[in-house]
Amino acid sequence: MKAHIDLQLATEHQNIPTMQNFRAWVEAVLALENMAQAELTIRLVDTEESQSLNFAYRQKNSPTNVLSFEMNAEVPLDIPLLGDLVICAPVVASEALQQNKPELHHWAHMVIHGTLHLFGYDHITDEEAEEMETVEKNILQQFDIPNPYFDE
Repeated sequence: MKAHIDLQLATEHQNIPTMQNFRAWVEAVLALENMAQAELTIRLVDTEESQSLNFAYRQKNSPTNVLSFEMNAEVPLDIPLLGDLVICAPVVASEALQQNKPELHHWAHMVIHGTLHLFGYDHITDEEAEEMETVEKNILQQFDIPNPYFDE
């Protein structure tokens, strides 16, 4: 599996995972989806940009941890272009603190969660949420990251 990642840093947040981390997390999803390679953009932002995008696309006037924008190419591409993830670094840090988990673990969860959205996974219904959470837990387990949900 090979992930081509355009990493965009638009945040002042200092505690950012490495490119190797991002690549490993995305490639774990690619392996699940049996994709040899794919390309995506991961944009790391501060609260203002996250809030603006969350309002524009989801009509929610607050910053959020991750937004996924799936690419629907009209023409075939040499390398499949999955889309874009926009991750709000301060929200990830704040949530990790609130949930009493290592920040790197929460970053992994958000990248995997967002990438799964790019493959069509969702959590609108209870059944979809259960399926997506199970997939997330299984992938996170590969990195020795415990269940991020508190239901068990």
